Amino acid sequence: SSSATNKKQLREYCQSHLPPHMIPSLFIFLDKLPLNANGKIDRKLLPSPDLSDFSSADVDVDVEYKLPRNEIESTVHEIWCETFQRKQISIDTNLFDIGGHSLILMQLIYRYKRRLHLDTNYLCIVDLFQHPTIVEHAQLIRVVTKNTSDIDSCSWFSLYLDEARVSFSQERVFLDEHISLRDNHIMYAMPSLYRLASVNTNDFLSITRLHDALRRVIIKHSSLRTALYHDADGNIIQRSIDVRTNDAQWDTYKFSVRDVPHDDQQTNEVISEILNQSDLFDLSKGHVINCHVLRRHRPQNRIPNYDDDILKNDDLILFSVHHAFFDGASTLLFIRELSLAYENTTLSSTDENKLTYIDYSVHERLLDMTVSRNFWRSQLEGYNLEQRLSLPVDRHRTSVDERSGLACTAEIVFDDEMLISFLDYASVHHLTLFQLGLSLFYVFLFKLTHGQTDLCISSLNANRYRSELENMIGMFVSTLPFRVQLDGAWLFDEVLQYVKEKSLSIYEHSFYPLQTIVTDFHLNLSNIGFLETMFEFVSVAASDQRFSFGGVTFQELVVEPSYEVVKFDFSASFVYNPLWTEKKLSCSLLSSNIFDRASINKIAQRFKHFIRQLLVRSSIMRETSSPNKSIDELCLMLPEEIAELQETIFTYSGKITKEGKYTYSYGNLLLSFVTGSSI
Repeated sequence: SSSATNKKQLREYCQSHLPPHMIPSLFIFLDKLPLNANGKIDRKLLPSPDLSDFSSADVDVDVEYKLPRNEIESTVHEIWCETFQRKQISIDTNLFDIGGHSLILMQLIYRYKRRLHLDTNYLCIVDLFQHPTIVEHAQLIRVVTKNTSDIDSCSWFSLYLDEARVSFSQERVFLDEHISLRDNHIMYAMPSLYRLASVNTNDFLSITRLHDALRRVIIKHSSLRTALYHDADGNIIQRSIDVRTNDAQWDTYKFSVRDVPHDDQQTNEVISEILNQSDLFDLSKGHVINCHVLRRHRPQNRIPNYDDDILKNDDLILFSVHHAFFDGASTLLFIRELSLAYENTTLSSTDENKLTYIDYSVHERLLDMTVSRNFWRSQLEGYNLEQRLSLPVDRHRTSVDERSGLACTAEIVFDDEMLISFLDYASVHHLTLFQLGLSLFYVFLFKLTHGQTDLCISSLNANRYRSELENMIGMFVSTLPFRVQLDGAWLFDEVLQYVKEKSLSIYEHSFYPLQTIVTDFHLNLSNIGFLETMFEFVSVAASDQRFSFGGVTFQELVVEPSYEVVKFDFSASFVYNPLWTEKKLSCSLLSSNIFDRASINKIAQRFKHFIRQLLVRSSIMRETSSPNKSIDELCLMLPEEIAELQETIFTYSGKITKEGKYTYSYGNLLLSFVTGSSI
């Protein structure tokens, strides 16, 4: 078609004038641009692109695929297709154009190691990040294989252990739960809520089969039947409970069925009651997971021949798992395993030769961490780790005060304009979404703290840094200190490049335990300042969706933040799901103890306006925000606050005009000083 031809010509023209990461992924043709009354482009009237195509970056179908040309390129191509779950990827495709991010890069590194027998010490994530195509990755691998004679091809293997010290991640969770909230048993509960849905009204889910499937998943994954206890030396030990030989040992989970009203508010109250039970878990017995069936369709008056085993549309299933044995990536793995067990009642439940979470815990403690120890010492040298950010709090919480855990939450939902600007900005500047979100949060904190330049906050890392860990249910997440030293004279784009390089260097050493970092500086976890402020960015892959249970699917619902216990004084949590019809990208600001609800709502308004200033290229914002401004000159005041201040200043100036002819200039200067930006 002529449209396809035009797209091809446009793409070829862009390729001849722009670097690869700046070439647009989508082209939309219009007969004319919509204009507003002032003759400027009215962006609100521009047609919205197909965001599902945009997110997956399925560029023009007429673009010719370039096939692998040698054995290494073929192997790298196979690994990419497996990782991105695609049948074909051109060898010159940019990794970030098809949904790649830092976690994907980590997965690629360890798949390269396993498939090509590489020593990843010689394969740097920074190099892979800066050369993000199959061709370039193959070239880097070729250099590595030529320059290294002693190739480490050792994989982690099963140790056939039922008991060992906990992993570093488990240890941190266990200690933090006891230090921060001694009387709150659900600080580290991970709830997942699903609504049953089916196209055919005759489809249903059997409670009995679901229960049996859950039992077999727990048997297969020993991390879901593991107890924690202290040994005589004070070490925290994990012990896998063998439930196959003794039915009396089935204390490792609870399965309950409860009828609830078909009313959202009352259902939410029931969920809150469940998640706040003091006996939700018992780690000493290995009770770490629960399944709560919430039937909403059962009639008040019993119908003859009514089957109590049936679950149908709109019924709910709530899983609660302790975070010491489960992380965000485990959620998808768990539901996938549950679906397979439900669909195939004869599915084998155990593999004695399979690497277990306890094996991982032992292998992890045998890693040589000398290089990483030196890295973290250099990163944090000269920083006062007990220092807290100078946030405009409503009240202070001392290091000896226990956190209440109750949350004040404010959510920022990105509209289509903000979403497209965010994705486009990350693509143009060759950033991951995490890096862009983190940069925005850093500059926002810089303004919120009135110019504090040496900032250190914590961030979460998936930490599944080896291919053997990709399909393992367990707790791997690491909490890392991200320290930046900003300069108020920097442009935002300079901050982006700085944060990008900083985050890449940190990923190389993400497995180094937080508690060891703290010990290296002769401190303890209870008085570490950077643990009070947290940032995370959750990207949900397009494949992370629904699984079938006999014709019924699980539709994940958002668990209300009020049910969750906040582990930080102040945090920003971005969630990006390209397949959601609404709220594809959102950011939740959460606070415990230090901010009132009104304050956190106002901060969220400022953050949203701040993001629009920096990213949205609308004609309205261009007049008040320029990418050429230093971060010192950026403003956190809301438009209505600026207007109110402007009116106050010039109303007052009108009363004293007889005192000097430069009152207007003085008023304008005062306004510029207060807002930190000229108007």
